[in-house]
Amino acid sequence: MRRYTLRQLDTFLEVARAESVSKAAEKLHVTQPAVSTQLRQLEDALGVALVEANGRQIRLTAAGREVEQYAIAATSQLSQLDDVVEGLKGLQRGRINLGIVGTAKYFVPMLLVHFRKRFPGIEISLQIQNRDQIFNMLERNELDLAITGRVPERLDCLSEAFATNPLGFVSAPEHPLSRRRQAPLSIFNDIDFVVREAGSGTRATMESIFAQNDISPRIVMEMPSNESIKQAVMAGMGLTFLSLRTVRHELAAGHLALLDIQGTPILRQWRVAHLRTKKLAPAALGLKAFLISDGAALINVWA
Repeated sequence: MRRYTLRQLDTFLEVARAESVSKAAEKLHVTQPAVSTQLRQLEDALGVALVEANGRQIRLTAAGREVEQYAIAATSQLSQLDDVVEGLKGLQRGRINLGIVGTAKYFVPMLLVHFRKRFPGIEISLQIQNRDQIFNMLERNELDLAITGRVPERLDCLSEAFATNPLGFVSAPEHPLSRRRQAPLSIFNDIDFVVREAGSGTRATMESIFAQNDISPRIVMEMPSNESIKQAVMAGMGLTFLSLRTVRHELAAGHLALLDIQGTPILRQWRVAHLRTKKLAPAALGLKAFLISDGAALINVWA
């Protein structure tokens, strides 16, 4: 259980910056004994020494330097939370450039409807592309926020998960594999597949699963649209791998069948992301906070 306080972290960071208890006390407008007490209580709570005397100055111990990095990150996040709350209080107008991957179009419009019911003055420009295109736009600073499944390592982004994204293998109802139970992935060797285009997050996840399990299906067609893929699978062209949130109606109506494969569905996360260097306006901060707080519950009811 956490036994330290935000006040203790703030005091510790001020001592670390000033390298002096007296200067920290002056900056915080408290007495030196008050600073020393807060520092000692934080050390007691953590069980490690954070500072040591260095002549007339104070310097951080090795543990203190480590704690400093986490304390900076924690206080920064809390500061951002304060900004979000203040922004939400007066969030009357603004504009958000939002990019989403194609699979997210099945639920994001519903989320935006709920968001704009609360904040009708907010305008949203929505871009729908595949994962690679969305992050290219983000890198060029053309987007404030992106909704995606995975964030590429090449970009320095902040991202937070807000809902689950189950993915699975789907066939036409009459396909022979639809009657198998707990079948191994190896059954997909030399089986026809209809797949998303290169650059799609769904395609990348599928290829990763096949590579890890040394599976070699036959890719008979690539399509940039989930809707086209569903129609091709229903027509008997082959199997596919999709987010199950995109096929909920077809599964419920019996037009498609979810294959019972060992280790599936694959559970991924939907994330809201932005460049770490991006200074988000109150409107974008408000949408990000809304997705994190309400997104999962709304999606689970909808899809």
